[in-house]
Amino acid sequence: MPENLLTQVGIPQQKHYNGVPFPAVLSPNPNSTISQLPQIIKEQKPWLGSLLQQSGAILIRGFPVNSASDFNDVVEAFGYEELPYVGGAAPRTNVLGRVFTANESPPDQKIPFHHEMAQVPEYPSKLFFFCDVEPGSGGETPIVLSHVVYEKMKRKYPDFVERLEEHGLIYIRVLGEDDDPSSPIGRGWKSTFLTKDKSVAEERAAKLGMKLEWIEDGVKTVMGPIPGIKFNQERQQKIWFNSMVAAYTGWKDARNDPVKAVTFGDGQPLPAEVIHDCLRILEDESVAIPWKKGDVLLIDNLAVLHSRKPFNPPRRILASLCK
Repeated sequence: MPENLLTQVGIPQQKHYNGVPFPAVLSPNPNSTISQLPQIIKEQKPWLGSLLQQSGAILIRGFPVNSASDFNDVVEAFGYEELPYVGGAAPRTNVLGRVFTANESPPDQKIPFHHEMAQVPEYPSKLFFFCDVEPGSGGETPIVLSHVVYEKMKRKYPDFVERLEEHGLIYIRVLGEDDDPSSPIGRGWKSTFLTKDKSVAEERAAKLGMKLEWIEDGVKTVMGPIPGIKFNQERQQKIWFNSMVAAYTGWKDARNDPVKAVTFGDGQPLPAEVIHDCLRILEDESVAIPWKKGDVLLIDNLAVLHSRKPFNPPRRILASLCK
């Protein structure tokens, strides 16, 4: 570890799996002459990459990351390629450069566990979050290791997991024309496909493997069947890579019924009791660290699911997605 620049610390909320902390937590070395995080990242990129592979997530705390611009500099220092937000469900706004707001849905709403954009074929490999304004209370971003969820579900529901591996999942979502900030999945079709032209939207949906069915005041999107379980080549393990629980328990608004939002790939409904037990497993294995101003959280999207707890304002968390 580059101890002249960074200190790996323990915090009460961390879990340990086979002796490895989850997440890893890094703070400045008080004796270091370098305090600018982007410079440290550039110097320690290989080590940080290996730490991310080992732990799945890194919380960087205590550095002078004070603004969206500072956060953008941190993201750029890692050198990952940017991923355009096409096909995602969350209402969010570009702030500057590679920085977006995180999901803008109302503060009283919980956002269920999911891998970012697991319901489309092109998803980010890395996610960054940044605490610009600390929550008044609540508002944590719980994270959980995907392979742990897979292993627990496989032991408890082997037949269900076998069906999931055989058939995959179909996701169904109805989009309005414009964004609906009152909904956690309120992104309208124009901002989902970054166009006002229906034919361009159809082209971009087709590239994602998504079918569109135009209705009077919006469009019904059908994605799948796509896998609900993936094999993580880097770590040589199966992962619970889907938005099944998020869709089944959280894709609810004026247009969408969450129970109809996701099915097995053969069109058969999912068993409610298994989905709700999976949610319990996700919550039991998760880590929820209260945000502090300036925190940067880096997540390997192929290793870790994340969610959001309800909160009392203010709270401003920014995000960036990388290929």
